[in-house]
Amino acid sequence: MTTETIDTDAGTARITWHPATEPRLVLAVSHGAGGGIEARDLRALAAVLPGHGVSVALVEQPWRVAGKKLAPAPKTLDSGWRGLWPALAAPGLPVVAGGRSAGARVACRTASELGAHAVLALSFPLHPPGKPEKSRAAELLGAGVRTLVVQGGNDPFGKPEEFPEGTYELIEVPYGDHGFAVPKRAEITQERALELITDGVAQWAGSLV
Repeated sequence: MTTETIDTDAGTARITWHPATEPRLVLAVSHGAGGGIEARDLRALAAVLPGHGVSVALVEQPWRVAGKKLAPAPKTLDSGWRGLWPALAAPGLPVVAGGRSAGARVACRTASELGAHAVLALSFPLHPPGKPEKSRAAELLGAGVRTLVVQGGNDPFGKPEEFPEGTYELIEVPYGDHGFAVPKRAEITQERALELITDGVAQWAGSLV
């Protein structure tokens, strides 16, 4: 594991690399608006995917590196992501743009522009909780590249059955909330929920090259 800082128009960002021994792909994933790269799904992917030939780059947006508690406007998030992209592409491998929640929106919005190989959208916030009329489906459907959505079955930002038809693929994590936490009374364990994520993403990543 290595860490590097990158200066962007939005401030200084940070990349924590979890390299594969013989990588075929780079998966670059950023955090959401309410947390950092310590999120359970991001940690699980960083631990498992290098064993499948995928180097994982965990991206911390400038606002997180600066210690701020509130995420900036989408344009600023996109600017930070654009500034990081050359470093993510530096290994010379296809780059899958990814993120959770707000980070997934950034990946979708910029994928075509930056030449992303594909998009991984973890807990895509289809709409604000309780406001399905304020849909962000256009961002997801407009990614322009092969896209995988991983969504919790009880995500208040959009349950799997709420998603519109499209060419993207979707993996449901039963009982999972927006952070993929599952209740103790659920029929699957927290460990199994994370396995569904890592196994599904690993299989999908293997089909990309």
